[in-house]
Amino acid sequence: MYGSLLSQDVISKSFAGILSDLPDLTIDAPEAPTVVGQFMARAVADDCLPPKFVSSFKGAVESSEAMVALEKAEVLLSLKHGIVRLDNVWGVGGGIRPVKTLMKKMVLLLKEYLSSGDVKEAIRCLLDLEVPHFHHELVYELLILVIESGKENTSTAMSMLLKALCEACYITTDQMTQGFVRVLDNLSDIQLDSPQAFATFDNFADVCFNQGFLPNRVLKELPGRGRKRYVSEGDGGRLKENGRNGHISS
Repeated sequence: MYGSLLSQDVISKSFAGILSDLPDLTIDAPEAPTVVGQFMARAVADDCLPPKFVSSFKGAVESSEAMVALEKAEVLLSLKHGIVRLDNVWGVGGGIRPVKTLMKKMVLLLKEYLSSGDVKEAIRCLLDLEVPHFHHELVYELLILVIESGKENTSTAMSMLLKALCEACYITTDQMTQGFVRVLDNLSDIQLDSPQAFATFDNFADVCFNQGFLPNRVLKELPGRGRKRYVSEGDGGRLKENGRNGHISS
């Protein structure tokens, strides 16, 4: 309804009215301040309310109930990865969310991880999405970010995260394989925007394997045609072969 039937101004006035009515509402619904606070935070996250709405009312309300609601909203919005977490503010599981929404959340999660470097927090946010069957998408999006960046520090950070997820069994070998194969199948298109896509992809696979968490059988399952394309990347028409010994083979 927002944007077509209701303007942001109308929604803001409605929330202001709810805040003023909270003392009466709390009589019959003791949890009203908490629920309204959650609703406000979600409305800000969905761009239905302006970000300044919560702060503009702090100190301007008289009732303790309204203060509780505003403080609840402020806490939710200030949490690390708060926007991602607000998808579950009503306790809704991730499995019912549209695939495109989950994809966007995973990309956001990965970008915030690159900014913070907090592996534990990134894993916690992934688990909050409640879609363990969809973790192959995280592998795919992670590889795309590595390729698009082309930077060693991105590769290092992402390999650390992937290793932690594998060691904790949050990403299975099958999901790892699916993510890698999906990227490999799309490398020709990816290369249009990232000319070094093949080399970056191959190097990252080596990094993962050398760190001991990418099984040899995953590499063997990757279609050989992707590696043969290196003839177009300055190898003088020679196929690039990498020795991979002394690592897990199961």
